[in-house]
Amino acid sequence: MNARDRFFRSLVVAGLFAGVFRVDAALAQDAGCRLEPVAGTARQILKCRKGLTIIVEEGARFTLEDGDRNGKADAVRLRRKALLLDAPAGSVQGGFAVVTPQAIAAVRGTKWAVDTGEGKTSVFVLRGRVAVHRSASDAGVVLAPGEGVDVVPGTAPLTVKRWPAKRVSALLARFGL
Repeated sequence: MNARDRFFRSLVVAGLFAGVFRVDAALAQDAGCRLEPVAGTARQILKCRKGLTIIVEEGARFTLEDGDRNGKADAVRLRRKALLLDAPAGSVQGGFAVVTPQAIAAVRGTKWAVDTGEGKTSVFVLRGRVAVHRSASDAGVVLAPGEGVDVVPGTAPLTVKRWPAKRVSALLARFGL
């Protein structure tokens, strides 16, 4: 296992044993974030330390996690719907991870979307690079801007694809973009 894989694995393990925060206004503040509604929509934006921003799709179910117990979110466990994350370099010491039933996506500085539901997790990168692997495996892929991967149960290798504009537009529209 190389250094990059060890980093992402350690981030994931820390996240799995983390203190969990329910996402409401008071508890988001406890995780170092503030919850802001998007006017005229049911979407919300979590604005966290040093520029970490998470746009929450209407109906998304997730919890913020604090793996190092410093009062700041360093991971999110997503159970349903989608999140659009913008984690500028240096915004989260050691990186940030999104954990779903099918996959773990971890980064240091990037903008990406994670969508989960119906037995599948999809990850798409807008800026930077994102490491993705199945929850039950160390083997994974690294996505670059414009690339995505669909993670389904099983053991087949993950396949990185350049997503067509129509799919990207449909995903981003769910966030009002």
